[in-house]
Amino acid sequence: MRLELHPQNPNPRNLKTIIECLRDGGVVIYPTDTVYGMGCDIFKPEAVERIARIKGIDPKKSHFSFICYDLSHLTDYTKSVDTPLFRILKRALPGPYTFILPASKQVPKLLKTKRDTVGIRVPDNLICRTLVKELGNPVMSASLPIDEYVEEYTDPEIIHDKFGKLVDIVVDGGPGGVLMSTVVDCTGPEPMVVREGAGDWETVS
Repeated sequence: MRLELHPQNPNPRNLKTIIECLRDGGVVIYPTDTVYGMGCDIFKPEAVERIARIKGIDPKKSHFSFICYDLSHLTDYTKSVDTPLFRILKRALPGPYTFILPASKQVPKLLKTKRDTVGIRVPDNLICRTLVKELGNPVMSASLPIDEYVEEYTDPEIIHDKFGKLVDIVVDGGPGGVLMSTVVDCTGPEPMVVREGAGDWETVS
């Protein structure tokens, strides 16, 4: 199923359908401020495992991240963040960054990495942030089951044609991007970019 949501004014009826799907353990493809992502409710282990199967990976070895509405989720899913790092997060988010932080005990075991970390995303995209807000907890974020993002994967209709049978809903929020988020590891003494993407780290660090 492909459901359209206006980027600035999402249709409440379609929004409700997507939220109910996530609550029922469904898997959706949705827009972010970078590429289209695939995700589910972080508290639905069957859905997490389904995404891992779609991508052909072991969920325990994968690096899924959490889409959060804002930084208020930080205290729930990460261990305490010091003031200098919090200032960086405030400058960078909402934006095209994924921050790797030490995971708290509230992160479901299936989504913790061996290093006991969690990736946190607050995209500058009203659709996915509204989904998270209405759901009441973060949505898991994974890349589409492709080797690389090219121009055709910016088009939600093509995404639906290729992957619509693998997921429950493709959320059409208009054209997506081809650059993934910039990933910053914040578990060491200094934040370190481990993947360069859409975010310009020098402007926020």
